[in-house]
Amino acid sequence: MIKRILVALDPDSDTMVAIRYAVEIATRHGAEVTGLTVVDTRYRGTAGGIGSVYYQEKTREHSIEESRKKARELSDAFAATLQDSGIPFQTSTEEGAPFERIVEEMLYYDLLLVGRGTHFSYSRPAEDTHTVERVMKKAITATLIVDKTYRPIRNVLVTYDGSLEAALALQRFAQLEPFGMEPVLHLLHVHDGDRAASELLLRKAAEYLEAHAIRIDGLNTLAGNPEDEIISYTQGHQIDLIIMGARFVSKIRELTFGSTTSAVLNHAPASLFLEG
Repeated sequence: MIKRILVALDPDSDTMVAIRYAVEIATRHGAEVTGLTVVDTRYRGTAGGIGSVYYQEKTREHSIEESRKKARELSDAFAATLQDSGIPFQTSTEEGAPFERIVEEMLYYDLLLVGRGTHFSYSRPAEDTHTVERVMKKAITATLIVDKTYRPIRNVLVTYDGSLEAALALQRFAQLEPFGMEPVLHLLHVHDGDRAASELLLRKAAEYLEAHAIRIDGLNTLAGNPEDEIISYTQGHQIDLIIMGARFVSKIRELTFGSTTSAVLNHAPASLFLEG
């Protein structure tokens, strides 16, 4: 059951996609939506003399003020979008390191929605802060990282590797039912040569999903490089959403966020539902 949804607000275009999904999910579940802005009060200057320190402090003050202004604009735009939706909503503004503030806020929500291009660098929007990756390294709440284009969630790919993180992602999606019972799930395991073990793994995952009355369209075992096979399957089967653990594991090697999951995040033409 989803009752509280957190949306990370950023100037990038996929933030509006995140808001649209949030409205859709909130309408289905009768949930409240919070639009979160974070003003980054850190300033990464360089060492120098007294004059340089003075200049850097003035630059920092200007940067923070610009960020606060942008945060107000984003909050106002969020409120205007939800004003006539009939959905209860609120806005929240925090200050500090963006990924830390987001992780702290996530503790009190059922689902986070964020655009894959979210940087939370309001005064320098082109700067890649790796905020999403940093959030997912510590997050304990289910997260929907949205693609740049909205589309109904009909075909869902479960990349199941048998890890604790993958199992948690599978369970959380089945229990929360963010998109109701309409989507059809494709199960995929990329193995390193042991196809029998791969098929057994997927059968167990399928049994769990079937117990939740979730429709399944095939158990797919493939050999190869995990990120390549996942991206290829996504492209070839019109996948709208990928479910996976934030820290992907294979029998060959353990892969932390920033490798397989990062590759899928950056290159797969679909949104991601991550857990753990």
